[in-house]
Amino acid sequence: MFGIGFQELVVILLICLLLFGASRLPEIGRALGKGIQEFKKSTKEGLDENNGDKKGNDEQKS
Repeated sequence: MFGIGFQELVVILLICLLLFGASRLPEIGRALGKGIQEFKKSTKEGLDENNGDKKGNDEQKS
């Protein structure tokens, strides 16, 4: 997993807990999850648009 072992992951999580506090971590996680979801959605839509353009160009050439 990206060269990060279990111990390193625990240390990173503890540092985040100390920096942000227990009450802010769920908010940060929720915002990060929504951001990743939006990114995936936009890349999927971009790929769909590109595939649609290629199909349209192929049909025009025929």
